[in-house]
Amino acid sequence: MADNFVIEHCNKENCKKIVSGINKYNLSKVPPMSDTWTPLEYVVKGKNNEEIAGILAGIGYWNGLEIKILWVKEEYRNNKIGTRLLTHVEKMAIDKGATIAMLDTFDFQAKDFYIKNGYSIIGEIPNFPKKHKRFYFSKRLTHSND
Repeated sequence: MADNFVIEHCNKENCKKIVSGINKYNLSKVPPMSDTWTPLEYVVKGKNNEEIAGILAGIGYWNGLEIKILWVKEEYRNNKIGTRLLTHVEKMAIDKGATIAMLDTFDFQAKDFYIKNGYSIIGEIPNFPKKHKRFYFSKRLTHSND
């Protein structure tokens, strides 16, 4: 049996099949709270319509806000743009039923930023990349009057 298969590069249809397969399995174990991925993707524009920041995030089956990327152009950092963007997405997620947020970052990226914004480190990988650390964060999301 172990010799009766080949490993090949994925095409788009293969990727869809893989995602569908894991989703089917996962949902057979834990019922969904939402039917689909709800993207929460925003861009911040400055003068002359210049893109100066953005966030790529979304809410998954179990009402978790997954933050994939939050970026602020270097010369605009430390001006609360990232905090306002993060707060905006958290509020949108709460309004859509999200109860937790999760993300990862590196020690040379935004570790302290997320701590300042109420996120807790739930795990880390030391020496990845070499001489650095990767951190995993989460934060309980609640309405401001909860």
